[in-house]
Amino acid sequence: MNTRQAIDYSSGPTSLSVAFNQDKSCFSVGLDSGFCVFNAEPCELKKSRDFNAGIGIVEMLGRQNYVALVGGGKQPKFPQNKVVIWDDAKQKVAITLEFRTQVNRVRMSRTRIVVALRNSIHIYAFSSPPEKLSVFETADNPLGLCCLSSKTVAFPGRTPGQVQLVEMNRGNVSIIPAHTASLRALELSPDGEVLATASETGTLIRIFSTNNCARMAELRRGVDPAIIFSLAISPSNKLLAVTSDKSTLHVFDLPHPLYGSSRPAADDNTVSKSSAGSGPFGSGSGEDGTIQKWGILGKIPLLPRVFSDIYSFATAHFEIGDEPLARPQSAVSASANALTTGIPGGRPPKGVIGWTSDQTLVVIGAGQDGRWERFVVGEAEDGKRYCLRDGWRRYLGGS
Repeated sequence: MNTRQAIDYSSGPTSLSVAFNQDKSCFSVGLDSGFCVFNAEPCELKKSRDFNAGIGIVEMLGRQNYVALVGGGKQPKFPQNKVVIWDDAKQKVAITLEFRTQVNRVRMSRTRIVVALRNSIHIYAFSSPPEKLSVFETADNPLGLCCLSSKTVAFPGRTPGQVQLVEMNRGNVSIIPAHTASLRALELSPDGEVLATASETGTLIRIFSTNNCARMAELRRGVDPAIIFSLAISPSNKLLAVTSDKSTLHVFDLPHPLYGSSRPAADDNTVSKSSAGSGPFGSGSGEDGTIQKWGILGKIPLLPRVFSDIYSFATAHFEIGDEPLARPQSAVSASANALTTGIPGGRPPKGVIGWTSDQTLVVIGAGQDGRWERFVVGEAEDGKRYCLRDGWRRYLGGS
């Protein structure tokens, strides 16, 4: 019998959303009363704006004064089908974009505004007034999956599991058949050369080159299905971090098309292990490392591929809290009445990752128990690498 008292999430400050800026030096928080911005490291409040109404999406443009806002929560400040580009220096609305359906995500650069709706992506020139450049149809995209680099934008294709890559200068469109299940997470590397994807199954992360759309690797998070919360690539483009509803942070070595690799590209089903122990996948790994998690079993022919897949070289526990989690897309529409409006996926996001350096990353989550956690990636004297949490706080000011 469960006698645990129900948690009341209706009182006290509640963060509806969290998101890092482009260089991960800050993160923005959408609140049921406005929005605020924190320095990522150390976790310190930088600015706070009280609208006495909810903001469901906050997207920063670097450290500039422009912030994209979408209303959310029980009493939204703005309609949820409208994107407001807020000029924080002048404390007024600079640009407004209105759509027929709810906005699920906004991405910005100095030249582009990208808006993700449930079944389409809209790309604008960042100007006043904004100029609509293109519109792309997508598969069902309630999470608003969309990534923007200096030259490329990535988002779901028309078929579930596919990714569309668009070169913004030339307008060239490439289709990557990344997964058979619907997409759960996308991430472009800081240099735009690598794309990481995960599906609703949550067991494999697939790595592609954006230049030729070739699959470079498959990385195994685990055997059991999981909900992937976040993918993030380090500033050097050499490490990948992954969080999931298993409350585990994984760190992988990441292949890169420009740096070369002693590990050859895989075919559609497996990743070659002929060069284990050398090159980018061999650093700090041995029979217990990333390549040969299962030791000698990984070298026995005809065994299931799970024994020879590439695993993370380090893991760490992060806190999720007791609030209900965002569920797979297939479950979102089934219980729409229980979801919070104006938030992609209907639940405050958890496990959002930002690399502040190649050795340090921050994991943040929204909700009543808004947490900031700092992790350090290092190498022990025996050559094995690790990921350890060395700091945390509740950024909303709770105990």
